[in-house]
Amino acid sequence: MPQVTNGSVGYSSIPDSTCVTKTIKAANNQIRGIAVSYGNISTLSPKLREFVEKNAELCRPSQIHICDGSEAENDQLTRLMVSRGMIKPLPKYKNCWLALTNPKDVARVEGRTFMCSKNKRDTIPQTKPGVTGALGNWMSLEDMEKNIQERFPGCMEGQTMYVIPFSMGPVGSPLAKLGVELTDSPYVVSSMRIMTKMGAPALKALSNNCDFVKALHALGTPASGQHEYPSWPCDPERTIILHNAEKNEIVSYGSGYGGNSLLGKKCFALRIGSCIARKEGWLAEHMLILGITNPAGVKRYIVAAFPSACGKTNLAMLQSTLPGYKIECVGDDIAWMKFNERTGKLHAINPENGFFGVAPGTSMETNPNAMKTMFANSVFTNVAATSDGGVFWEGMEKEISPDVAITDWHGKAWNRTKNYPAAHPNSRFCSPANQCPIIDPQWEAPEGVPIDAILFGGRRPAGVPLVYEAFDWEHGVFIGASMRSEATAAAEFKGKVIMHDPFAMRPFFGYNFGQYLEHWLSMNKKPGVQLPKIFHVNWFRKGDKGQFLWPGFGENVRVLDWILNRVENKPNTAAKTAIGYIPTTSALNLTGLDNIDLKQLFDLPKDFWTQEVKEIERYLEEQVGEDLPKSIAAQLSALKARIASS
Repeated sequence: MPQVTNGSVGYSSIPDSTCVTKTIKAANNQIRGIAVSYGNISTLSPKLREFVEKNAELCRPSQIHICDGSEAENDQLTRLMVSRGMIKPLPKYKNCWLALTNPKDVARVEGRTFMCSKNKRDTIPQTKPGVTGALGNWMSLEDMEKNIQERFPGCMEGQTMYVIPFSMGPVGSPLAKLGVELTDSPYVVSSMRIMTKMGAPALKALSNNCDFVKALHALGTPASGQHEYPSWPCDPERTIILHNAEKNEIVSYGSGYGGNSLLGKKCFALRIGSCIARKEGWLAEHMLILGITNPAGVKRYIVAAFPSACGKTNLAMLQSTLPGYKIECVGDDIAWMKFNERTGKLHAINPENGFFGVAPGTSMETNPNAMKTMFANSVFTNVAATSDGGVFWEGMEKEISPDVAITDWHGKAWNRTKNYPAAHPNSRFCSPANQCPIIDPQWEAPEGVPIDAILFGGRRPAGVPLVYEAFDWEHGVFIGASMRSEATAAAEFKGKVIMHDPFAMRPFFGYNFGQYLEHWLSMNKKPGVQLPKIFHVNWFRKGDKGQFLWPGFGENVRVLDWILNRVENKPNTAAKTAIGYIPTTSALNLTGLDNIDLKQLFDLPKDFWTQEVKEIERYLEEQVGEDLPKSIAAQLSALKARIASS
């Protein structure tokens, strides 16, 4: 049994005087012969203790730390990370820290992320022979266990196993779910404290021996036994993320990067969450949630699905340029939605507790509310550092003095003459949501907020108009299914290729996409419900000279204004086209805007859309095949006919 001394948390590099501990000295405060150095095993329910025991035996940590989410605990972990060189203080701001990762561990690893089940068809559709499936990766349960046994035995030797109890959504909300993550990364603990309702309240909720999502994470060690970057331990060559939806289990090895290690985020909230939602009759989606109040004082809520780095956070924290409008943020990334039995409306909660946003491109010009949120109690990852104790990334050029020296995310001196970015394109800020100056008063409401409109969108430089409305629910589901967008730096793809990204969920489906579409379509069959209207938006259309046709950012409120008018069924606001309803000439409020080329913004080139239909048809035929719902196939045929006759 490892020796644990009071105040040392098991790391000889941390002097006693710098730590605050909560060690329970009882001789029986052990799990499988491993001392619990922080916390008390009596707080663990039988199911939770069994989960910890099983994985402590597998990973063999030196000690176990049961997290309570307290300030004292977070201070302790912060000091530990500083001593290891994992984070550095940013004295320009209040309680902010900079982490620089191994350059091989900077993004989600979609190619090494698997849903595991007995039958492959449960996870991914039957693709066309010879076609590689793009709607998820499948692994058998036997291979899942084999991969675990190849990586995890003894992987935490000499390290602490942290037990992180957390709730996705307000603790006790009927829409919330509980989880527990085991990890050997203090960075993960601190980040989960920001991103989830982590700590004592969640642990108390687990005490009644209820079911929870089980998540195991280990940083791992390369086969050589040596970490290339000791301050950021990982095993990038053997990184793997596995999910077993039948048992609500997540297993992640080899990566410390947020999307791969903060297992409450994409892994739980979307992959496992979508499977739970299907069983229970609700929706777990990659969507922001915002509240918008018009000049008449009428407030409505909207959700929107965009691929990563396509403006979700910017829209969620939009600063309106139209007088009289008020925007408030409920969440910027994930929405869990269920029809409310009392109102019949679709209600949504943000299951997260913080923002894990893409830093580059965020500035006082593009997203002032995000900037006002992040410079306290936050962790920045892979951004550049400044000589005055702050941070820098592309987009902040106007916000730092020219005499401030910049050190890039590789730790090298950088200046604006360099032909490469100072911050990694997928660098992040991790900040508490309650610091957002426009956080919605109802963002933690247990029953969620009522949704009136659903937006889909992406980066489409050509052909796709600024906004259009679906004809009905089925057509809206088809629009979501046929979403396409330029690839982003959030995953390992290179270049600005146009990729299919249905529902902005392509990397996050927990089960067969055809069945996912059936689940969405089934919402139309629920008795007594009020379905939201569905729209598609595209802020990124370019003109003949490569310029953006729409100013975007705060001006996007003008599109939301039109959407609200459509929700209220105001007359003479929409014209029918082959792809959906677009604003009539005078319906879009352009007061104060100059040089907006509405003709180009809403032009529907027949050759573009003829090709677009072919691309969608090929994709659905190759990737979904026999699993495609007949009503979606009918929507495709109808679109093809409308384009042909336009």
